[in-house]
Amino acid sequence: MVARRLGSLLAALWLTGCSVANFDVPGAAGDETAYAGQHPYYAEFCALSQIKKKQGYGADIRGEIGGHAVFYLNGACRIAGLGYPVLDVCDGVDGHPPDGVGLSMNAHFLNAKWVATPGREFFFHGGLSPEAPLTRDAYVRVQQQAKRLGIYDGVVFRPEVFAAMPPGWTPLDAQYEVSVATDYAISLGRGRYCARVPVSRAQMAAMVAFLNDQNAPYRSGAQQFEWSVFTDNCIHLAHNALAVAGLWEPWRIHRPLLVSMFDFPTPKNEFVNLVRRANDLRLLDLARAYRDPAARRSVMTYGRLPASPGVLAEARGPQRPNEVYETELKLIFYDAPPFGPYQGWFDAIFSDPRDLDLNRNSAAFAAAYRDAEAARRPLEWWQARASYADDRAFAAFYDKFYQIVAQEHMRLEGVGQRRPALTVD
Repeated sequence: MVARRLGSLLAALWLTGCSVANFDVPGAAGDETAYAGQHPYYAEFCALSQIKKKQGYGADIRGEIGGHAVFYLNGACRIAGLGYPVLDVCDGVDGHPPDGVGLSMNAHFLNAKWVATPGREFFFHGGLSPEAPLTRDAYVRVQQQAKRLGIYDGVVFRPEVFAAMPPGWTPLDAQYEVSVATDYAISLGRGRYCARVPVSRAQMAAMVAFLNDQNAPYRSGAQQFEWSVFTDNCIHLAHNALAVAGLWEPWRIHRPLLVSMFDFPTPKNEFVNLVRRANDLRLLDLARAYRDPAARRSVMTYGRLPASPGVLAEARGPQRPNEVYETELKLIFYDAPPFGPYQGWFDAIFSDPRDLDLNRNSAAFAAAYRDAEAARRPLEWWQARASYADDRAFAAFYDKFYQIVAQEHMRLEGVGQRRPALTVD
């Protein structure tokens, strides 16, 4: 097993190390306001490419081809005035959150696992239009705005971050310089593949509580944060936040190194895993959902299935033209090309309209809900089978499952009446 996983990693590095990631593929690019109108609370996981700063301007930042990952929460916000990143659920007007917050976990931090950048547009684009060129003047303005937002208020960086600080720079300057396009203003220097997953307010509250707990021991000074690519990295954080929301099983952190080296999450793989999981219509099968531990917990705790309407994939390249960063960037799978499955799954995502278009996604789920209701058998039919006869938990799950199916089907039919008819080619 160990030899096979090591061979997979070496093959991935060898066969994909020379290939540049293509971010110019079809992706969800709809109206953010319209999307949030249907799904006011959502989580968005993004696999980010490597970063390659052009030499001779500011800090020399050049990242590895495994990339980075960030996590955006629409409906959460950073609590103002605390002097440290702490989150809360923000409802806005009529239960529609005004915006969200972007989270990034970074090895630079000593007294925090993650930091929070307020506002979707600044988090992803630094306030620039996605099509705007990145000039050196714009780069400076983005950093100035980040300082005004106080992204690193209360956050202590490791001393080595300042070791190569250019003459005349302050520690504050260095903090914001080394973090552009990693913790904030992502598109200035990185391309990204993102998966957007709607959640309920209760799920958002659970994720917020989990994330605050993750920072708590470092805020108090009880511990110092130690980032590890194998045992506790940026994907572990997002994966486990989604696990708290009932999407899937958690990924254990701080396992023995020899175990973790051959079983750890990576950004591009996680993007694929998330789209496949959250758009898996097979979870609308009662028996399959009941056998899935995470699906059972989600149904009983939140009244939701892990697969739900509104899950979309998106691809975005870095700002072009770009005076500060190189834009030909790499991002690998942890797989065994050409034999591993991830490239095929990735290609399928960006060729399936259901994964890219909100209307088509809703249409597919509406059809699946109709099929689930049509295939429904009475509870007594299930209880007559040996595997369910003495299972007291099944009856409660059965009722909740079909309540979800009926409610979601009705909601989608209502949405369909307020917009053009849903069609699928």
